[in-house]
Amino acid sequence: MKASEKLLLYNKAWVQDKIEFEDNYFSTLSSDQKPGFLWIGCSDSRVSAEQITGTDPGEMFVHRNIANLVVPNDLNVLSVIQYSVEVLQVKHVIVCGHYECGGVKAAMAGKKLGLIDQWLANIDRVQQQKKAELDQITDFQARFDRLVELNVEDQIQNMAATDSVQKMWASHQMPILHGWVFNLRTGLLNEVIKVVPPSLAEVQESSLVAR
Repeated sequence: MKASEKLLLYNKAWVQDKIEFEDNYFSTLSSDQKPGFLWIGCSDSRVSAEQITGTDPGEMFVHRNIANLVVPNDLNVLSVIQYSVEVLQVKHVIVCGHYECGGVKAAMAGKKLGLIDQWLANIDRVQQQKKAELDQITDFQARFDRLVELNVEDQIQNMAATDSVQKMWASHQMPILHGWVFNLRTGLLNEVIKVVPPSLAEVQESSLVAR
């Protein structure tokens, strides 16, 4: 049996399981989508957004690219952000990187791989900006892990600067931005940065002062 045929058989089994659990599962699924999350993750085959978060179809709007980048002039990712933030009005945006990321590792090594070099230049920029910090880390694995985290932090800052997020922040207390890293060695997610809308931050600060 061909590998692709196994996928089709699995799909049929999955459909049957869903129907047995809920007769109108697919009619409900096809009616509309109201996801609470936008996930921007890496295209790495080992990092499945839905599986590692336990979310079902319809709960998460997903965009994936190499090394989970939010590039200011990339119309693809900007369109995803605009639609999910302004139209779907997701409440949480997650940029999720992962340790052992091949894109980050290639950028660290300065390898010439072809067309993708232009894309990885965005990671090299982060590496150069944080060179002083990274040079203090002598262990390669620890430095590799830290660059993965710094890359996620940089993408969150890029996300916060997009017109769509700024527009929603001006009129709503959403979305909240989360920068996560998935640890392939443990299976756990770790939040490395969180950015709340300015108006929500003011509310939280006022609440703390009141206490």
